[in-house]
Amino acid sequence: MEYLYILQQAIVWIITIFWLYQLLISICSFVKLKDKPMLINKNHKFMAIIPAHNEESVIENLVESLKKQDYPKDLLDIYVIADNCTDRTKLLAENAGAIVYERIHEEGKTKGHALQWFLAQKIEENADYDAFCVFDADNIVDSNFIKNMNKKLCQGEEVVQGYRDIKNPTDSWIASGYAIFYWMMNRFYHLARYNLGLSTLINGTGFMVKFDVIKPNGWKTYTLTEDIEFSLQRIIAGKKLGWATDAIVYDEQPVGFKQSWSQRSRWTVGHIQCMEKYTKELTNSVKEKKTLVTLDGLLYIVGSIPMFVITILLLVVNAALYMGESMTKMELIWSYMMYIIPTFLLPIATGAIIMILDKRPIKPMLKGLLCYPLFLGSWLLINFKCLFKRETNWEKIEHVRAIKINEVN
Repeated sequence: MEYLYILQQAIVWIITIFWLYQLLISICSFVKLKDKPMLINKNHKFMAIIPAHNEESVIENLVESLKKQDYPKDLLDIYVIADNCTDRTKLLAENAGAIVYERIHEEGKTKGHALQWFLAQKIEENADYDAFCVFDADNIVDSNFIKNMNKKLCQGEEVVQGYRDIKNPTDSWIASGYAIFYWMMNRFYHLARYNLGLSTLINGTGFMVKFDVIKPNGWKTYTLTEDIEFSLQRIIAGKKLGWATDAIVYDEQPVGFKQSWSQRSRWTVGHIQCMEKYTKELTNSVKEKKTLVTLDGLLYIVGSIPMFVITILLLVVNAALYMGESMTKMELIWSYMMYIIPTFLLPIATGAIIMILDKRPIKPMLKGLLCYPLFLGSWLLINFKCLFKRETNWEKIEHVRAIKINEVN
């Protein structure tokens, strides 16, 4: 049993060091740094790119919010990729003022494939754009989004994630769970790392990329999480991704558990795909570049599924020590409670703190806040399932909340 005890202690130290590191990084979200200096003073020309598959119920509101940007109209073109649509997405997008590219029967159904197909054409055309922003069809965009992303370009940033807010946070406990999760990510992951000079990650929607970045090779992503994959590619190359707190996009989240389970399963499988594809390259980049940026990127990818597996292994080892009479019943119970209590109580406290810091009303979110541990707990079950069964088929998430930009401002 001595080897099991040594293994137990090694795992405890690994988990402790990992979470202490994450805690120390998160604290840096409270550090207020001076804004970066402007390297140039210019209004850049942007593309707003919207991949859309059968999004007739929401596409008009997104285009409308982009048409209302506080930015010169001749410097923003709105493109909708009508991706194998069988509804009125193309017609409604055109009527709202977007330029529509229709993609029919092309291989690959993911957003990554759609972006690859569209951007390849723009690169071939040698299109006259400085940068592009990517949005999901269910989004609505704050009127200052492009202006604030332009500021980031003027500061020398090349890839920047905007603030991902939620347009339906009180629709259900599931939607509330997503909202709390993204609010925490915005502050404790993205803002904290940006303050420290580390790299953020692009987060699915509401991000900006300098056009020159993808001109040499195009948009090359192949996993179910094209956002994480593209971010890791940048980090491996030693590049940092930026953050724009004041470039706000409002995202619709699933309200039902079944849709949420399907979506988060896809995300978990995508993370596993990225882990398998890029862990070795990240490790080599850490050795070669010897920077905290690349190390933090490596810790992100190994901190997802691998850390979950390590925690399960610890629980199994503790059970083995108990059965081998090297641990008392009370010691076993306490060892499990050390992980169960934080899993179910700490998220509620952290969620409440986030809402207080961001000056958000807690009362409308109370049910979602109390159920937040269930939201995270179900994600643990999803992670466990995906260790053995990885569904790689893309499934559409239905978007039905036709909220206009003036309803959230």
